[in-house]
Amino acid sequence: MLSWHNGTVPSHHEEDERTDEYQKSECVLGYIPVIYYSTLLCVGVPVNILTLVALSRLAARTQKALYVYLLALTGSDILSQLFIIFVGFLLETAVFHRDVPVVLLRSVSALEFAANHASIWATVPLTVDRYVALCHPLLHRQISYPARARRIITVVLTLALASGVPFFWWSDVWRVSRPPDALDSALIWTHVTIIYFLPCSVFLVLNSLIVLRLRRRQREQRCQEESRQQRTVTGRLGKTTAMLLAVTSVFTVLWAPRTAVVLYHLYVSSVHRDWRVHLAYDLANMLAMLNTAVNFFLYCFVSKPFRGAVKDVLLLRGAPLHPPRSFNHRHASANTSNSSLSSGAKRFHRDATPLSALSADIIA
Repeated sequence: MLSWHNGTVPSHHEEDERTDEYQKSECVLGYIPVIYYSTLLCVGVPVNILTLVALSRLAARTQKALYVYLLALTGSDILSQLFIIFVGFLLETAVFHRDVPVVLLRSVSALEFAANHASIWATVPLTVDRYVALCHPLLHRQISYPARARRIITVVLTLALASGVPFFWWSDVWRVSRPPDALDSALIWTHVTIIYFLPCSVFLVLNSLIVLRLRRRQREQRCQEESRQQRTVTGRLGKTTAMLLAVTSVFTVLWAPRTAVVLYHLYVSSVHRDWRVHLAYDLANMLAMLNTAVNFFLYCFVSKPFRGAVKDVLLLRGAPLHPPRSFNHRHASANTSNSSLSSGAKRFHRDATPLSALSADIIA
């Protein structure tokens, strides 16, 4: 991910012997990565801060767990942009390789991996929440509320921070001339598993179940006469599902090239020895970092309340005067509904609840 020297500082004689090897892996993009990352940082950080403020208003107004997960995802994206793009790709290239202790470089690298893992894994509880909301709406009414969502996010961020510690020993794939050793292999496989294979497996399974559930519901609705209200709810549900699928799909597509190049570097040809692998690695990193700045546009495209909140923030309007719904009241209502389910007379109500329950947890 990031480039920093390992703990062994080569002598002048070793540097002269390796001059040819370093030239073989020179970046052919020149200043393009610097311009790209600077632009991405100048656009991405303000956009994500705007997203954070808008989501905070929506979370305070609606008291929905969904916005807590989106807030965590946006905050993690901001940390990734600051640690990886600003510190890793910009400052580190110009400053950190000039008489800076190696311990500091490795500590920064561990923080970069932790922020990156947090940015990815913040999407996982969001996907689980949407799956429960669509496929088990009654259970979702019981277990999905802001306080629980905040506890889940705290656990996820803590684990993400801990997962960055082993990458204190991550090797500089651009400058280390030796082939990857056993430690490099273990760290690379740990990284691609945490950052790509494991979360993508969760996304694939849950999103497939969501799509199958929606198709089954559509087939059932075609066999019945639908009311106008039911058709409206179904349309809104489709937009929410489209947003979730878009967020996870964009991540899967943008991070696939980097995962492939890292494994190619491990088993076929190193970044240091082959300028073509170096070029592919640079381009793959540029695509992967683009993932930290696209969610704002997905939210604007899908969610009318989010667009309204963004407009209020840009126009410096105060938050709406609608009082937030009390969690205690919501929890009590859920408990009342659950107790009523034990009655045989409420079985019809249980069958009719899912659509009405889902409409209360939809972002758009």
